Amino acid sequence: MARDRRSSRQQMLAGSGPLAKVPPVVAFLVVIAVFAVAIVVRGPLGAVLLGALAIGVGVLLSATWGVLGPAARAGRVVILCVLAAAALSMLLVR
Repeated sequence: MARDRRSSRQQMLAGSGPLAKVPPVVAFLVVIAVFAVAIVVRGPLGAVLLGALAIGVGVLLSATWGVLGPAARAGRVVILCVLAAAALSMLLVR
């Protein structure tokens, strides 16, 4: 059974929203940078940064829920939960 291979330049999900024109590599690097800053800074500012990432993941998850398969949904829900737990732990643990 041959796998459907798509070009790295092809859109993963069809859409015309504000993120449609952002190259995936740029989005990935921005998320990694925000995450790294949040981990290094820690405290309330780190929690806010991780919370912002969690909100972004939640918004993207809700917008793409209908076109994602069960495995992709589960993976994104796990990422959302990990980000939320990390943000809460930064607020509660000193």
